[in-house]
Amino acid sequence: MTIVAIDRVQLGASARDKQDAIRQAGELLVRGGCVAPAYVNGMLAREQTLSTYIGNGVAIPHGQHENIRDIYTTGISVLQLPDGVEWEDSARAYLVIGIAANADDHVGVLANLAAVVEDEDAATELIHATDASLIVERLSRPREAEV
Repeated sequence: MTIVAIDRVQLGASARDKQDAIRQAGELLVRGGCVAPAYVNGMLAREQTLSTYIGNGVAIPHGQHENIRDIYTTGISVLQLPDGVEWEDSARAYLVIGIAANADDHVGVLANLAAVVEDEDAATELIHATDASLIVERLSRPREAEV
């Protein structure tokens, strides 16, 4: 199973609030066979302790350490919200990337995500993508070696 798969990408979604967005991103991970349903509750609990909004319209909700037993395999889900959802203060999330990672897999996953979304143009490209395969390709692309 690949970390980013087209069946875990939902384009053109809408959410009532950030909790709804987290549930939807978590449900994509559940349906994709990455996590047990209990993992979604861990994602919601994690958000209550520290915001997962990372800027450029992107949030990366994930479970807590206690939820490691609910992860079957490392995976990412992507919920694209064209109208966005208020995440914190005046910040809106347009791309909610659910993360489930076994052991230290999360280090590489987060590093790749950070490289993509820290670039405002790359984040905007994903926020407005009309083809899920573009999102899969961009998030699966190996990080370029730093010169």
